[in-house]
Parts: sequence; structure tokens; C-alpha cells
Amino acid sequence: MSRRTFLTNMASVSTLGLADRGQAAGRSEQLDPQGSNLPEFDVSMLQSNMQRGSLSALTLTQACLSRIDAIDRNGPGIRSVIEVNPEASALARVMDQERAAGRTRGPLHGIPVLLKDNIASADAMQTTAGSLALVGARAPRDAHLVTRLRNSGAILLGKTNLSEWANIRSSRSTSGWSARGGLTRNPHALDRNTSGSSSGSAAAAAIALAPLTVGTETDGSIVSPASINGIVGLKPTVGLISRDGVIPISRSQDTAGPMTRSVTDAALLLMAMAGADARDPATRGVKPDDYLAALNREGLRGARLGVVRASFTGNPRIDALHEQALNTLSAQGARVIDSIKLPPEELYQESEFSVLLYEFKTDLNAYLREFAQGAPVKSLAEIIAFNQTNATQEMSHFGQELFLRAQELGDLRSQPYLAALANCRRYARTQGIDEVLKRHRLDALVAPTGGVAWLTDFVNGDHYGKSFSTPAAVAGYPHLTVPCGFAAGLPVGLSFVGPAWSEARLLRFGFAFEQATQALQFPRLSPSLPKA
Repeated sequence: MSRRTFLTNMASVSTLGLADRGQAAGRSEQLDPQGSNLPEFDVSMLQSNMQRGSLSALTLTQACLSRIDAIDRNGPGIRSVIEVNPEASALARVMDQERAAGRTRGPLHGIPVLLKDNIASADAMQTTAGSLALVGARAPRDAHLVTRLRNSGAILLGKTNLSEWANIRSSRSTSGWSARGGLTRNPHALDRNTSGSSSGSAAAAAIALAPLTVGTETDGSIVSPASINGIVGLKPTVGLISRDGVIPISRSQDTAGPMTRSVTDAALLLMAMAGADARDPATRGVKPDDYLAALNREGLRGARLGVVRASFTGNPRIDALHEQALNTLSAQGARVIDSIKLPPEELYQESEFSVLLYEFKTDLNAYLREFAQGAPVKSLAEIIAFNQTNATQEMSHFGQELFLRAQELGDLRSQPYLAALANCRRYARTQGIDEVLKRHRLDALVAPTGGVAWLTDFVNGDHYGKSFSTPAAVAGYPHLTVPCGFAAGLPVGLSFVGPAWSEARLLRFGFAFEQATQALQFPRLSPSLPKA
């Protein structure tokens, strides 16, 4: 795009009140029908307006669709939404009719939600993981979390783009790209990467295309794009949200989770999605907490937080932000215990990779048998063949060597798989997070979520740098990231990690930190970072 074309597009976007706004100077009382001031509203404000009768679910839904058209498909062209739901307005009308009849289903009644395109929904939308191999796939039923969202009154607005197959196809992939959806661009600087694999969900949340978005994570796919796009992301304990109907990578590590512009909205979305499901054994006996009630501005007072220094990036500008964040935690009453050491990730890195490939092959084939109705493929082997036949479209930027490796592996009774899984649990859980928390009497661990967004590079692939995602991901434990500032114009997140089922505690800490820092900023939608 030429500079002239970009400036022309930005002029049209600025009429929607989006250009270079940063934090809103003042809150609007009413939502503009075109959604120009949607970033100023959280879910509770939208719900209050609907209760007063000054806003309808239909007006809100159409405002979101207008923003998608103006910002995502046109204007800057973020390309975070891979497909909009043609039934969204009809669903909104039903929610309005229910409200008029005196029935509301809860705090998400009439609130639009965007789902990552690896979460099945039995409607007019497809579920493809961004792959052309699944174009035409129509789910015979909703994923369990989708059923819960519908029951809560949420409106399925559309599906978001992702790193194709959630970044399990190649070790040289480019995050945010899929053959079906193209490249999702970082709204803080369009030439920068979104990270992945929940790239579209993160970017869409950052530019407020919908009040709520849902991502999924195996290792970093919620928390990394959340941090790099400047939003809140929560990877829950594996089993708090059912994985039924979600295109799988790993039964040991996969989970869906909220990606939002505030901790409060993340708590509301988590409450709607969490719960036991007979189809997912990991959820057996799950009893979600009242995550909204856990939020408290004084929530850091008396907390014992361990700092994992090994995850600091080494970049002075980024690390300075995290030092400020630690000072904020202390100022808010937390006891910050420095230089906590976890087992080196090298002790289980290869084991994690092995577990993912074994589980991916087994569980993907099972998913495809049930949910890939209408698609040209029904197994990993057939996907590999499809990609080879359609290499120009599917493998123009990177290959599928991880698919090939997974296809060669045995089943989940294989001794190498069982040994790898045991090694992961030993160093990530028993001798990892569990041991460290107990030894130092900690409530949670804190660390930089990662670095800042890198320049998108289709030749060399991603340039992640350091990340704090792996210990909690391999353990299957909760991980919350919250914005903590900007380094060189790019957002940076702070992570809170705790033991299994400690989501309420982490959300309490994250909320208190968020309220103390007010670090959220609306993206500038610039083509690149300003030159120094």
C-alpha cells in the first residue's frame, strides 16, 4: 500500500473516531450506531445501556459489523476476522425480543463475541483452522463452549483468523497467516507481527471489533498475541473449559480462553465458558468460581509474588517497563520475592514437542471424523496430500514438516510418548511450578510475558525471543497476561502464573494491577513505527 493510499484510508477511519486516540479522554454515554466509540465501552457499560433501553443488541451487533467493514476489511485492513456470521443480526433480534419480554440470560445477554476459527459452531459459518483443506466443513453440532455462550445470551458475530492449524504445521511458520485468511496485521504497527496462534482474536480485541473474543492455546497462543497486541489474555487450567469441538493439537495442553480489553470482561467471558462436560474427561468435577466477585482494587495487598528473572528479555527498554511493574506490585501491597528459579525449559522442551506431535495425530483424526462434514479430508494423511496438491496456495511461505513427523508416529500407548509425557509433568508440575510455589510460599509467579512485536518475515518465519508461556502451558496451569506499558511504541504484557484452578486469584491480582496502571491504549493503526 502506498503512503498516499494509506493516508486516504486513515482519513475515512478517523471519521469513526479511531485515529490515534489512545485512552479516551471521556466516556460516552451512548454508543454511536457506527461503533465509532465502541472502544470506550466495556461489557458492563453496554449491558447497562441495554437495560435502560438506550441500546439494543441489534444496534450493538450492527455497530460491530460496521467496524469490521471499516477497519478490518477496508481502511487499515487488519484482516483479523476470517468470516462474519450471516445470522448475527437475527440472533440479536431474538435477544432483544427476550429482553422485551422480561427475560435476560445473564451478563452476556446480547453481547457479540468473536470465536477463533478452530472452534466449531453449528451454523452458517465454517470451522477451518485457516486451512483450505477444511473449506466447506460444516459442524454437525456446536462445541461445548459455544453451547454455553449461546445459553448465556452471547451473539456469535464471526470467526477470527489464526496462524494456520494453530502453528503446528511448520517450525518456520509466520504467525497470523493462514491460506484461507491471509495475514492478520498488528494494529499498533501494521508491518509488525501479531504473534499467534490466536492472532485474529487478539487484533480484533485490540481494535474493539467486538466486546469479547475467544482464543485457544497449546503453548503461548493466547498469552503471546494478547501481550503483543496490548490486551488481556487468560489461558485457564486445562479442563476448566471443555475442549470438545475445538480443533486439537494436544489433550495435555489445549484450552480455550478469553481475550479482552479488560480483566473484568475476561472474568465475565470465563464464567460463561467454564464448566463440566461429559465429552471432555478433563472437566470432570469442575466447579468454576465466581470470577467477577474475585476482582478487587486492593487485590494485591498481602500477595506473595515470585519474580522469574530468567524470563526477562535483556532489552533495556522492555525490562525497564517490567521493573516499573514490579514497583507497582509492591506499591499496591504485594510482597515481591525476587529471582525465583524454575527448572530450565531445556529439561522438557523435546519431551513437550514429542507429546504435541503424538497427541495431534490421534486427536485430529478423531475430530475430523465427527466435525469435518463436507470437507475434502478426513485424516491427517489426507490433509498432507491436500497440501501437496495445493502447494501454491497452502505452502507458498512454509512447509508441513511437522505434519509429516506427526504422521510417522505411533498411538498414545507408545512408550516414547508415555515417557515424554511423564517427563513434562515432572519438570513443569511436580518439580516445577508446584515445588517452587510451595518452597517459597508464593501465591503466584510474575514475569514478562515476552518481548515486543517483530517485523513480519515470510522468509525466515517468526522471531519470538524470550517467552514465559511454556512452564504453565506444559503444566496445564493458568496464565494471565495484562498490559503493563509500551516499549518503543509497542505494547508489553506482564504475566501472572499460578497452580491449577487458581484463575480467581490471578484475575484478582491482574485486576488490581490493571486499575493501578491503566496501561491499555487504543492502537494507532500506523503503517509502521515512527522513525526516531
